[in-house]
Amino acid sequence: MMKVECTRLPSGLTVVTERMPHLESVALGVWIKSGSRNETVDEHGIAHLLEHMAFKGTRRRSARQIAEEIENVGGEVNAATSTETTSYYARVLKDHVPLAIDILADILTESTFDEEELRREKHVILQEIGAADDTPDDVVFDRFAETAYRDQTVGRPILGTPETVMSFTPGQIRHYLGRNYTTDRMFIVAAGAVDHDTIVRQVQERFSSLPVAPLSPPVLDTARYTGGDSRETRDLMDAQVLLGFEGRAYHARDFYCSQILANILGGGMSSRLFQEVREHRGLCYSVYAFHWGFSDTGIFGIHAATGGENLPELMPVIIDELRKSSTSIDQQEIERARAQIRAQLLMGQESPAARAGQIARQMMLYGRPIPNEELMERLSGITIERLTDLAGRLFFDTAPTLSAIGPLDQLAPMSDILSSLNTESAAHALAG
Repeated sequence: MMKVECTRLPSGLTVVTERMPHLESVALGVWIKSGSRNETVDEHGIAHLLEHMAFKGTRRRSARQIAEEIENVGGEVNAATSTETTSYYARVLKDHVPLAIDILADILTESTFDEEELRREKHVILQEIGAADDTPDDVVFDRFAETAYRDQTVGRPILGTPETVMSFTPGQIRHYLGRNYTTDRMFIVAAGAVDHDTIVRQVQERFSSLPVAPLSPPVLDTARYTGGDSRETRDLMDAQVLLGFEGRAYHARDFYCSQILANILGGGMSSRLFQEVREHRGLCYSVYAFHWGFSDTGIFGIHAATGGENLPELMPVIIDELRKSSTSIDQQEIERARAQIRAQLLMGQESPAARAGQIARQMMLYGRPIPNEELMERLSGITIERLTDLAGRLFFDTAPTLSAIGPLDQLAPMSDILSSLNTESAAHALAG
C-alpha cells in the first residue's frame, strides 16, 4: 500500500515521500516555489539560466563529474523552469539515493557559477531562444501569454531575451538564488523504493546550508489579465491560432470546473471541437482546449493549426461551439471528462517520477498532499448548471486574447471576433 509521509525540518525545509511497493527505483527532486515570475525587470530569463548553471560545476564537482557520477550508476538528472516553479530531479535505483541527494544538494548549495561556464551557457540559451523563434507553435504560445498579461512578468517568455541573457553576471545569479531558493519555499519529494526516515536524515545533513529566510521580499506582482490581439504574418504552410479568455486560479472555486469544461470542449478525440472542427468539417489538423492555472489567475485557451484558407470558416465554428457550451452540456460529457481526469491521476501513480511531481505541485499549491478521493469529490460536485454558467462568464464577459502566426490574410479582424462574441465589456476593455 502506498503511503505519503511528510516532515517539516526545523529549518523550514519540507520533505515528502511516498513508498511505492514492488519498485526498485526512486524518483526524487527539489521543487522550488519560484520561477520566471519571480524575476525583477532586469532579471528576465535568469531563473532559466540558473537552472542551466546549476549543472556547470560546484566546489566539489566539475560539470563533467556531475554527469558522470549519476550516469555511472545508471541514473539520470535533469531540471525544468516554469512560470511559478523550478525543479531539479533525479531517477536512480534505490541503493543510489544517497548519491542523488548529495548531487542535488551540491548543485543547489555549492555551485560556483564559473565565468567561463557562464559564457558558454549563455550561448547555449541563445541557440535555444533561436530554435524557439523558428518554431511557430512555440512562438504563438509566447505571444499569447504576453498579450493576455501585457507588460507583466507572468506573461514574459521563460527563456528571456538575447539582450537580458547576455547581460547576467555570477553576482546577479547568486542574488536571485539567495532571494528565492529559501527553505520556506522549497520541497524535497521522493517516490518509489523509499524509506522516509532515512531520506529525512540525509536531507537534513546535506541541505543544512540553505538560507532560511529571503534576503529581501520575494518579487511577485499581482497578475492583471488584459487580453488583446497579436498577429504575425509569416510565409508558412499553415497558421497557428490561439483564442483565449481569462481563466481561474488554482484556489478559485471554478478551477476544477474550468478543467472539466476544457476537457469537454477540446480534451480528446471525442471532444466537441475535435469532432465538429476536425472530423465533421475538416477545417484543421489539430485543435484542442486547455486551462492553465496560476496562483492568482488563469487562462483558458483554444489552439488550432490549419491552412490559411480555412480561417474564414474556422473562427466562427469555434466561437459557435463556445456559445453552445454556455447553453447546453450533457451529463455524459461530464462523466467522460471525470473519467479521463481520474485515469490520468491513477496512471500517474504508476510512475514514480510522475507521482513525485504530482505531490510536489500539491505541496506548493495547497501545502499538503491531496488524496485522490478528495480530488474526485471536488469533481463530483460539478453540475451541468455550473458548467454552462461558467462558460457564459468565461467566453462572453471578458476580453478575449488572440494570438496567431502564419498566413493570416483571411483571419477575421478582432472587431468581427468581438462582435460574434457579443462582448461590449470586452471591446471596452481592449479599447482601454
